[in-house]
Amino acid sequence: MNFLSLGAGVQSSTLALMYAKKELKPLPDFAIFADTQNEPKEVYNWLNWLENQLNYPVYRVTKGNLAKNALIVRTSKKTGKKYISNTIPFFFIKDNKKKGFLNRGCTLEYKIKPINKFVKNFYKIKHLEKNPIVNRIMGISIDEITRMTTSKQKWAKNVYPLIENNMSRNDCIDYFKKNNLPNPPRSACLFCPYHSDNYWNYLKNNSKSEFEQAIKFDKLAKKAYSKTFWWQNNYSVSVHRSGNLEKFDKNNSKQLNLFDSECEGICGV
Repeated sequence: MNFLSLGAGVQSSTLALMYAKKELKPLPDFAIFADTQNEPKEVYNWLNWLENQLNYPVYRVTKGNLAKNALIVRTSKKTGKKYISNTIPFFFIKDNKKKGFLNRGCTLEYKIKPINKFVKNFYKIKHLEKNPIVNRIMGISIDEITRMTTSKQKWAKNVYPLIENNMSRNDCIDYFKKNNLPNPPRSACLFCPYHSDNYWNYLKNNSKSEFEQAIKFDKLAKKAYSKTFWWQNNYSVSVHRSGNLEKFDKNNSKQLNLFDSECEGICGV
């Protein structure tokens, strides 16, 4: 039994089409896309197009709207202090300097868990199954080999056809060129802190409304975290290392692509 974890970015889209064209075997039973409800429009448009190219089904699952759920301020019943159950790896800032990242839980909660729940129901996998009975096909390329992981679910085995075929991300891009296909986008939430400055600059120049959405989210995050108990001492959060996406200037920033830190190997592919 095989299924494709489809991020709808460059690498996983390459795999999806290679299977559809029988360039890779065996055919997946289905592909599955976990929707945070906050991808760029071009990703959803691409996914709609891609579904029509495939000869196997694509299922979409979601836990809900990540942008809304990740900024809910809660009050501890024990201490009465306000807190946020963080899921997004915001930069945390003090005195206008980046100090580090908050813990990342968005991939697990909004990608992996919804996919695993669907897959277990689809294949009727027993609770506490200890044998690998499903192959989880993942779109990690040879240049991102550090993102390879062993499945945390004993009933699944992670497989990496792009690495097995020595294909890089550039090879995937060339695949679309050789087949006269449109270029796929990078799949990641609009406001993901792992975006490089090149991506922020692209969004700013090519999709002003979406860049403004990301700025609005950055401001909402600051407001939400300012209400929590340990952010009163000159701490703040931001989706950008500068501490303020609204003032983003590519010439004055050096933020690289941080998706190699997304060790689950799902976002950005």
